[in-house]
Amino acid sequence: MAGQYFEDLTVDRHFRHPLTRTVSEADNTTFSLMTMNPQPLHIDAHFSEGTEWGQRLFNSLMTLAIMIGMSVQDTTMGTTVGNLGMTDVQFPKPVFHGDTLRSETRVVAARESRSRPDVGIVEFEHSCFNQHGDLVAHCRRTAMMWKRKDG
Repeated sequence: MAGQYFEDLTVDRHFRHPLTRTVSEADNTTFSLMTMNPQPLHIDAHFSEGTEWGQRLFNSLMTLAIMIGMSVQDTTMGTTVGNLGMTDVQFPKPVFHGDTLRSETRVVAARESRSRPDVGIVEFEHSCFNQHGDLVAHCRRTAMMWKRKDG
């Protein structure tokens, strides 16, 4: 598997993920409608022209999903039991159609599981930037990670 095991995820380990993603109007509209979010800031060009942004905003929950998704290949692919939670989710700058996103991850905490000897608990800090280097999303994510099997 491409992912890292608990033992590999030491505090302060940093990943600059090589995958990038240019987001589109189709991504925004499809995601918003699939998640039953009729917010006109995401799906109505005419309405959005009259806002302070002057255009539609890319759905922040899809930005969050892309940011974490970009990290999977380098960090948790095939080595995670599952996500335990996300905190401190922030969107300091908006994302617009045509922006290209990239992501970085830092391990901020790691500990043995108290109830399962075969796993550890890792806290990741994810950051997402647009093509200008502006921070557009940030969160902390806690995941239960497999330990390496002996032998």
